[in-house]
Amino acid sequence: MNADLIIYNIGQLVTGKEIPLKDGESPMENIEILENGYIVISGNEIMEVGQGEVPSKLIKFTTKLVDAEGCVVTPGLIDSHTHLVHGGSRENEFLDKIQGVPYLEILEKGGGILSSVRATRELSEEELLDKAKKSLRKMLSFGVTTVESKSGYGLDNETELKQLKVNERLNHEQEIEVVSTFMGAHALPEEYKNKREEYLEKIVDLLPIIKERNLAEFFDVFCEEGVFSNEESRRLYSEAKKYGFKLRIHADEIVNTKGAELAVEFEMNSADHLMAISDEGIEALKNSKTIANLLPGTSFSLGKAYAPARKMIESGVQVALSTDYNPGSCPTENLQLIMQIAALKLKMKPKEIFKAVTINAAKSIGREKRIGSIEEGKKADFVVFDAKNIEYILYHFGVSHTKKVFKNGCLVYKKVGG
Repeated sequence: MNADLIIYNIGQLVTGKEIPLKDGESPMENIEILENGYIVISGNEIMEVGQGEVPSKLIKFTTKLVDAEGCVVTPGLIDSHTHLVHGGSRENEFLDKIQGVPYLEILEKGGGILSSVRATRELSEEELLDKAKKSLRKMLSFGVTTVESKSGYGLDNETELKQLKVNERLNHEQEIEVVSTFMGAHALPEEYKNKREEYLEKIVDLLPIIKERNLAEFFDVFCEEGVFSNEESRRLYSEAKKYGFKLRIHADEIVNTKGAELAVEFEMNSADHLMAISDEGIEALKNSKTIANLLPGTSFSLGKAYAPARKMIESGVQVALSTDYNPGSCPTENLQLIMQIAALKLKMKPKEIFKAVTINAAKSIGREKRIGSIEEGKKADFVVFDAKNIEYILYHFGVSHTKKVFKNGCLVYKKVGG
């Protein structure tokens, strides 16, 4: 294999590779960081990772050399929980939100998710595509190279399929990889307010259609008081599993519904939110392969309690971090801000945070063999940050530290003047 691209003079190379823990480290600080590193890329894959001077034998006449100028380089960031494809916005609810009106009360009045459902139904596929592309460009500027994207703002067959088709097209029409999730069980639509059983059957009937058209890899349910119960969620997951969907869950966000325990029972890739998780839920997660996907931006935006990240991590639970980008409870595409909130509010350590948005996030979307770390044979997705160490990226909050982003070995973003 010939080296097509070499990134050298990397101040801190966060490979993300999982290594044995050192004395005094938490269970999530086991990622490798190399000083004065380099990365060798052939085509769209990583060919070699090392430290010090790049061996001359790797440098060919056609090899492009990029000086990282002592900056930090990490795997491409992974935003593993978003509601990317949607219509409209919800600033009209902003005053209620900051005055403390409960989210479920806003939902009952036809706001919340139901407001976004109406807006999403009104937009064409092209309009939804253009809106999502705009958000993805912002995400790319923050160093994100892979995104999970849910439906759930249609709540009817036509619009749910329309959202999932947009996910499919996004994988061909822009740089970020989009992982598609069907979430018809996001809320009970207004027209089914008194026909709950009929709507559950409607979701089940849509599962084989989506699978046949290969429009979604994952299935997700909002398991929450006033939305879908644990029993209803269990029923839907049992059906989705029959059709081969991988599973994830909105769990224990506002009220503890034993969503974490349900995630472990069904061997789900992730249990997300978890602000109201119980000790029993933490115990279940620590003995499983299910990733606890925390969304501190939602707590920040809603002024609610944060998930007990430290308790989870010290118990041995593996944690990921995501934006939960959506038009209501967390309208931000800025994963770096989420990382900074995780440091300041969840008290997560720098290594834990970078593990949470790289290899653990990759596990939560079933991509850990291809992305999430800078290792030989994996996809050449990585970010050059304008910083000398990972602590600075978290310490200097509220701004983007991204200098360059590479996806599949190609430069896809460069900061103006960077």
